[in-house]
Amino acid sequence: MAPLTAKQARLHLKAVPTWSKRAQTIQRTFKFEGFLKAIDFVNRVARKAQKSNHHPDIDIRFNKVTLKLTTHDEGGLTEKDFSLARQCDEVFSKYFTP
Repeated sequence: MAPLTAKQARLHLKAVPTWSKRAQTIQRTFKFEGFLKAIDFVNRVARKAQKSNHHPDIDIRFNKVTLKLTTHDEGGLTEKDFSLARQCDEVFSKYFTP
């Protein structure tokens, strides 16, 4: 899968507006009501990442989880990154359903 052009990446970013682009990555910080919920989120994301064989860089700080996505073997952002970002957003949304 070829890396996206800057223009393509900007268009894909519109579909995940809570993510931000930093160099050749996209990232988002998720905030939870406590450490255990943050870890549960990470575990759910890990299962999705493993299934798609596309793994984020993960930084856990108590109740905050920052995910960074890039396609290392392609040297930049690809559609895989935006697909996993959407999946992560879906997982996160389940923590705040009314």
